[in-house]
Amino acid sequence: MKKGFLISFEGGEGCGKSTQIKKFTQYLKEQGVDFLLTREPGGTELGEEIRNILLNYKGDISPLTEFFLFCVSRSKLINEVVKPALEEGKVVVMDRYFDSSIAYQGYAGGVDINKIIQTTKFVTDGVEPDLTFLLDLKTEVGMQRKQKDENLKNFDRIERKSLSFHEKVHDGYLEIAKKFPNRIVVIDASQSPDEVFNNIKEIYQKRIKK
Repeated sequence: MKKGFLISFEGGEGCGKSTQIKKFTQYLKEQGVDFLLTREPGGTELGEEIRNILLNYKGDISPLTEFFLFCVSRSKLINEVVKPALEEGKVVVMDRYFDSSIAYQGYAGGVDINKIIQTTKFVTDGVEPDLTFLLDLKTEVGMQRKQKDENLKNFDRIERKSLSFHEKVHDGYLEIAKKFPNRIVVIDASQSPDEVFNNIKEIYQKRIKK
């Protein structure tokens, strides 16, 4: 039986997700919380190999093929890393999880969303986040942020997709949040990093922290 908590961070490109995850895990460390940080795709040796394919492959990969590659990485990560950590009572922090597939391959890529959800439940044995932080930022602003940041200029294969694609991702995330309001908390990512983090910390303290 699961004893820990699973927290995922989601959002479009340039939303500040990496910054907030860094702030949040530092906060957990300071609070003495036993936590595990992992990411999708990745988190295992096989997953990191798949990540490299998904982000750097020079040829075309259809949205459906993308999804199945994510499924392989996801199954390995959840069943061999995340579930054991949750059973040990840890707080697991995930940099993206299945909501990304629904937004990117589903709403933006055109893969049947119901099939994404059904397949995901199968490959993850139904493991869902207890809490998801969705960092919401206008698509144009997010892409401008990435273009201005020297550390973010080298766009990967998915980041290089069209602006209209990323706008569909953004709108898709908001649709997902409407469907799962008890799990997903939308955070205004246009605020300063400290303001965003204070929102995240406050919600965590109310919803998860004992």
